[in-house]
Amino acid sequence: MYSIVVENIYMLVIVTLISVLQNAFFALKVEKECRSVNPNPAAFERVSCANRNCMDSYPTFLAVMWCAGLCLSQAPASFAGVIYLVVRQKYFVGYMGQTSQSTPGFLFGKRVLFFLFLMCIVGIFNYLLVRFCSSDYKEYVETITSAASALLLLP
Repeated sequence: MYSIVVENIYMLVIVTLISVLQNAFFALKVEKECRSVNPNPAAFERVSCANRNCMDSYPTFLAVMWCAGLCLSQAPASFAGVIYLVVRQKYFVGYMGQTSQSTPGFLFGKRVLFFLFLMCIVGIFNYLLVRFCSSDYKEYVETITSAASALLLLP
């Protein structure tokens, strides 16, 4: 039984571990800016604010990614998670330059979170259909979400 559970979540675990490494990278950037020889208060404030903003959305990202992966399908949820991490990196780097450069990353990140949230809702709805109506549409929905996850790459 243990191997069945691991097979169903290993991609989600990998994305979660990558996100932990990314959080460590963000923290190192803040620490580096704080310990700089020529401290620039504006640069430190931007890096610190970008880090706080990323940390504020991090629990939401983890919750919807794991729920989408467990309730529906781990492959599209993991793919969307990787896309979210790339977008979050773009947001962080953009925020270090000028705050206006971070706007595309922020908006794209919201779209990925919304996709993961919809996956959660569809997975829960399918569970309720199976439980109360004996109708299982999981295979159809997994196919649709796998195809729709590729649409996340569109700007």
